Amino acid sequence: MPRKAQTPSIADQNAADGGVAAVDRALSLLATFSVAQNALTLAELAELTQLYKSTVLRLLASLLHRGLVQQRSDGRYALGPEVARLHAAYASSFSLAEVVLPVLQSLVDVTRESAAFHVRQGQARLCLYRVDSPHPVRDHIKAGDLLPIDRGAGARVLDAFAAKQDRLPGQRNAALAKAVVERGYFAGIGDRESEVAGISAPVFAAGGQLAGALTLTAPANRYQVSHVPAVLAAAAALGKALGHHGATSVAAQIV
Repeated sequence: MPRKAQTPSIADQNAADGGVAAVDRALSLLATFSVAQNALTLAELAELTQLYKSTVLRLLASLLHRGLVQQRSDGRYALGPEVARLHAAYASSFSLAEVVLPVLQSLVDVTRESAAFHVRQGQARLCLYRVDSPHPVRDHIKAGDLLPIDRGAGARVLDAFAAKQDRLPGQRNAALAKAVVERGYFAGIGDRESEVAGISAPVFAAGGQLAGALTLTAPANRYQVSHVPAVLAAAAALGKALGHHGATSVAAQIV
């Protein structure tokens, strides 16, 4: 009988309720691979998953058989061709709107303010998706509108985190960009329009790439700093839906 590990493995610590332990452990092996760690040794896989090497070998045998993992000539393991087929099937059925809009709607339901998802487009930012506040008084940006890249909550986040990702200083205001990155979000009143307030947080996709900025806007007189946690949580949830499994901005310092 296999020995029971003294320390629970990563899979055991995050086991699916009512799931199968062996499946959880096999998936924890697949989850160790990333752009930065695209090939791993048996010892590294065991260390990262906190599983015995003997257990890892048994799991690898099944993953190798189904093409989810392959073994390279140097003995290291990497993701296999079956992953590419599954990705193609996922990509063909994937709709960004189906992922983003429910998150925006949930944020609007909680805050009763307008929520949008912005992406950079050249020297501007594009409001890709938007869900309006139920209040009759609100800003009237629409999906498809181009907005400035040098002002506004979403612009500050896109500028600061794009600069950080490229290991460059803030493109327009180094001090502000540094503060936004350290805090994990931008919140302010009158940055784009004097009577509009905004809270924005970065959304990261698989591999930690910046996907866009999730932004909550409201008239200045309805601005509430208490909405910051909801924005951070929504950005983290959207990032997870887009395949980001690293640290999120939920733990950002709220000031």
